[in-house]
Amino acid sequence: MSPFRASAPITGSWRHFEFTVDDGVGTVTFTRPEKLNALTFDVYADLRDLIAELPHRGDVRVLVISGQGRGFCSGGDVEEIIGELRRMETARLLEFTRMTGAVVKALRETPIPVIAAVNGVAAGAGSVLALASDFRLLAESAKFAFLFTKVGLAGADMGSAYLLPRLVGLGRATELLMLGEQVPAARAEAIGLATRVVPDAELGAETTALARRLADGPALAYSTTKVLLTRELDSDLGGAIELEAITQALLMTARDHREFYAAWSAGRRPQWTGR
Repeated sequence: MSPFRASAPITGSWRHFEFTVDDGVGTVTFTRPEKLNALTFDVYADLRDLIAELPHRGDVRVLVISGQGRGFCSGGDVEEIIGELRRMETARLLEFTRMTGAVVKALRETPIPVIAAVNGVAAGAGSVLALASDFRLLAESAKFAFLFTKVGLAGADMGSAYLLPRLVGLGRATELLMLGEQVPAARAEAIGLATRVVPDAELGAETTALARRLADGPALAYSTTKVLLTRELDSDLGGAIELEAITQALLMTARDHREFYAAWSAGRRPQWTGR
């Protein structure tokens, strides 16, 4: 656990989704399968707060996000969120939209790799949660749908108009965000939206294998790579090169880099500690 927590405690349990930790792998599982894991106000808030805590826990090296049943996440619950939003004044609405954006910001800024295991539909906010993850493993039956314009709202929501063009290009992002049409798994892979597409029955095993690779590998190197990828999105080349130079010089003093050289010299596999 981080030594810099002061008086703030680590949350012991989460009421609005399932969260488990197993040997460095944290897993969030949305638990509303009867509604294709539609999000509520409380799910958003808990997810925001959990992701903020992860770097301070010390026992999570990779986070997996998944959903129970046939869906990954179908977005905001129409009854519990959209209906309620109709009764809110502008100031409260802004509090809500800033909260949803804070979830995506936390996903991108946490120094922990995030895997979205997309087992079915990922629609609306669910598609953005997957988009904000570092890896998107899709079952063959999975599909994306950025549905915001379908409900009369801007297709740019929760940072999607920032993230999606950087992943699939401006032209395809314009199509997906404006038209809101379904994107089957095969097309998602073809345009770069999916990291990998696997048979439905193999999604769990593929997710576990990737999560174990990340958790058992040089965690400090992985986390630093993610941080630099995020920070350099809007940097110029000179600034990016200088940032990378400083970072590499620091990591050359890390235990994992010394362990690599010791293992190479001894003809054995490195024993990574993430330090």
